[in-house]
Amino acid sequence: MANLTDLQSRFSSVPGVRVDAGQGGLTRVVVSTPAADAQVYLQGAHVTHYQPKGDRPVLFMSGKSLFAAGKAIRGGVPLIFPWFGAKADNPKAPQHGFARSTEWELRDVRAAGDGDVEVILGLAPNDATRAAWPFDFDLMFTVTVGPELGMALEVRNTGDKPFTYEEALHTYLAVADVRYARVDGLAGRQFVDKVDAFQRKTQPAGSFSLNGETDRVYLDTPDTVTVTDDDGRKLVVAKEGSASTVVWNPWTAKAKAMADFGDDEWPKMICIETANAADNAVTLQPGRSHVMRATVRAG
Repeated sequence: MANLTDLQSRFSSVPGVRVDAGQGGLTRVVVSTPAADAQVYLQGAHVTHYQPKGDRPVLFMSGKSLFAAGKAIRGGVPLIFPWFGAKADNPKAPQHGFARSTEWELRDVRAAGDGDVEVILGLAPNDATRAAWPFDFDLMFTVTVGPELGMALEVRNTGDKPFTYEEALHTYLAVADVRYARVDGLAGRQFVDKVDAFQRKTQPAGSFSLNGETDRVYLDTPDTVTVTDDDGRKLVVAKEGSASTVVWNPWTAKAKAMADFGDDEWPKMICIETANAADNAVTLQPGRSHVMRATVRAG
């Protein structure tokens, strides 16, 4: 566990930044720039808040989210690595891997020019990660707070054998009512419909809205996705180094079955996830690295 006093001493001189104990006593970085405010927890390298000045929050957070050591946070941007969903060869392994429930190292906080601030976190193997996934790696996650929310996950293979992994920035976007929000940017793309027996389907032309539980992995798609809220606000998710996009909402029954998600919260969110999953899993040779970037902005 990071020493809060040491982190405060190291980063107290960065303008607009403070390191403190957030919900559940978990260490967080609170950022306020001329353009936006944000919060990043070391637990899971988790962005829990991003709000442009003069606008509503861009990210949804569940009021029932757990803030506890070793537990995933519900909402914001959970970071998924090294597998997506259930682990293929061990269904008892943690859902979505270990990165989102592990405390990361705060490696740096720095001014990035034009008033932006970068928060840089890292994760290296330990006994628990090796027990679940026996590979040597280094993760570096850079969060840039400014007029846009920038996120870049670099995965480096520091071992002597190749490995294959899945990853996602599981971004929960805040909407007025998901039933009236429209999604654009995925027309014509093939997707795996996890709600319908993992059938492979093709997204029809035009925008679409959700009308029930949705869990789709769109494959071979580098596209920018735009969510237009019922009041006209647009939330745009652009990306690089990502070949998959996941669209998710639990709807009524699944929301009620989730202990860390309010029964009536599902209309207020839609997940547009920047990912490399399923057919688009990444294989890294020793000494090589891969960077996946997402940029989220309100318009």
